[in-house]
Amino acid sequence: MRWLCFLLLVSPAPARGQTEGGGPKPLRFDLAALPATRDSFVFRLNGQDRGWAVWQYEIRTLEMSQELVYTASSEFQPIEAEHLKVVVNRQTGEPISTFHHIDVFSPQSDTVMVEHDLEVKRGEISGRRRVGTKSGEVQIVPVHHPFPTGTVLGDYVFLAGAATNAAPGDSLAGPAYKEFADSLTTLSFIAEPPTTIDVPAGRFDVLPLRSGGFRIYTTRVPRRVVKGETLDGAFSFELVHSGPVVPTPD
Repeated sequence: MRWLCFLLLVSPAPARGQTEGGGPKPLRFDLAALPATRDSFVFRLNGQDRGWAVWQYEIRTLEMSQELVYTASSEFQPIEAEHLKVVVNRQTGEPISTFHHIDVFSPQSDTVMVEHDLEVKRGEISGRRRVGTKSGEVQIVPVHHPFPTGTVLGDYVFLAGAATNAAPGDSLAGPAYKEFADSLTTLSFIAEPPTTIDVPAGRFDVLPLRSGGFRIYTTRVPRRVVKGETLDGAFSFELVHSGPVVPTPD
């Protein structure tokens, strides 16, 4: 859902719930708060089912640390299919690597595939970006970009259930890296009043987090995203089922 990242990665949110210095509160993630789970979602456009997604949060215990492996597969008919794998340090929240492959099926676009395969080391994000066209040509673009301490990946929007310091009315913002644009930006949320929603998987008490033109509904115990929607209500995704984790290859 590359287009969804574009909706969420925006300039700092308007002034609400600010710090004493006048700016938004620093956005903090506690990835240890995310449980191991495999969640299935339905995509809807203008009230019609248009696809599906499976998000998985897998916990790997290493000798001296733990990793959270977030994987996602989805299809949004008839224009897009994707596979995503993000590996982060579960204890510090620091990114380790990200792989994202998207196939595009649009008569209006010459691009049929976009992909990045990146890793974060020693203050830099590096790897390569690939772009395929209808002619069969594949352009490979090397990536070497500074990655300041405290920066998160754009795909952290899908880990928003772990934004632990959000309280109703708060404005939160932090530095983020746009994987497909190879640039630094700001990831920001406004925390709205708690509410209760019904999705196919059941009824959940949630804290809505609004960012740009999108709103995500997150539960607090356990922490997870159970719904997302554009502010105009045209597009939404909702949790349908949760199940055990299926181990991913190393």
